[in-house]
Amino acid sequence: MVKNISFDDYLSQQLKNHEFMAGFNAESAKLEIAVVVLKERERAGLTQRELAERAGVLQSTIARIEHGHNTSFDTMSKIAFALGKKLKVEFT
Repeated sequence: MVKNISFDDYLSQQLKNHEFMAGFNAESAKLEIAVVVLKERERAGLTQRELAERAGVLQSTIARIEHGHNTSFDTMSKIAFALGKKLKVEFT
């Protein structure tokens, strides 16, 4: 018989593995960036193309970021500036 386990319990168990935790944290950071860029772009009333033009990057770059792909600090800085924001990086 298979024991049922909640997702939260399963995740807690998996996060004890340092390799799993490193990958989980990396993916979480990319998704957090995706959500922030999407929300700030929408809050500014901009399309991906308009934000890209303001930031001096390709529209496909904005799309990739909003879909959770990795990007550079340089690109994120350009996007932040184009949105009238500052890029802040912190370790917590």
